[in-house]
Amino acid sequence: MKLVTINAPGGGRIGAKLTNGMVLDVSQSVRPGTLETWIPHTVSGVLQAGPDGMDLLRRLVDGIETASSSRLEQLHEKSALLPVDTPLLAPLPTPSLIVSAGMAYRSHLEEMKTAAPKNPSGFIKARSSIIGPEAPIFLPKQAPNMVDFEGEFSCVIGRRCYNVSPEEAMESVVGYTIINDVSARDWVEAALGPKEPQAAAAGWRLNHLGKQYPTFCPMGPVFATKDEFKDPPDLALTTRLNGELMQSAQTGDLIFSIGETIAYFSRWYQFEPGDIVTTGSPAGVGYGREPKLFMKDGDVVSIEVEGLGVLRNPVRTLRNQEER
Repeated sequence: MKLVTINAPGGGRIGAKLTNGMVLDVSQSVRPGTLETWIPHTVSGVLQAGPDGMDLLRRLVDGIETASSSRLEQLHEKSALLPVDTPLLAPLPTPSLIVSAGMAYRSHLEEMKTAAPKNPSGFIKARSSIIGPEAPIFLPKQAPNMVDFEGEFSCVIGRRCYNVSPEEAMESVVGYTIINDVSARDWVEAALGPKEPQAAAAGWRLNHLGKQYPTFCPMGPVFATKDEFKDPPDLALTTRLNGELMQSAQTGDLIFSIGETIAYFSRWYQFEPGDIVTTGSPAGVGYGREPKLFMKDGDVVSIEVEGLGVLRNPVRTLRNQEER
């Protein structure tokens, strides 16, 4: 099942991507007087409702996938079946926590000339940086010249997850989405260059702050439940800038498994339904290239993961705060 958040007043509402590509407006599809009316109006609400909420939604979606022509006609009349190009927000626009893994693919560490960590490494990504597919990534005025792309396969948490084993961590994953961990690279040299520990630590802090700007966390287009994939998933991930291939990897090539990564972070963070853990970015980022390549006004960056579609975002110069 592939869930989306339809761009609608009030922060959006839940939808489902049908096999024919159309978007089902769930709120407009429920039948009065049935249990379907209990389905929450947001993706995060369904996750917080637990397995019962997800099962109820799945029965609704499966029923419409095989519905009679008369039922489909009723849905069309209610504007419950929306076109393929329906504007979407991020599938989970307001998670309580986004933990973004770094230094996760050996190929990326090689291009960044960084040693592999002994344990998963990461940072919190600001919720205010989230945008959906087709929304513009704005180059911030204070750091516009070294803005990089990082395509990342990302996990959605479906139940409380705290201090768990890798096996328990995988059981807490309810599905997957795509995130672009957009990064201003102005401070990478400050992080990698100094030999003195305090200076290096200060550089890493600045480097992580360069990932927090508004619009620096594109997400989507869908959140797909994990039953859509084999377990653990090994999926092709590609990133293209203006149609040119930049990144190409299999998600199975991670240094640490998905379960190991989530379990490690769960020692400190208590994950709740709807929270997200990104799994890191493979080689091919702009900073790792010679010559270095950064996004500029007018570019388009697209990240594709098999089974999850394409997350596409244009790049724009931020001229005034009202643009956002």
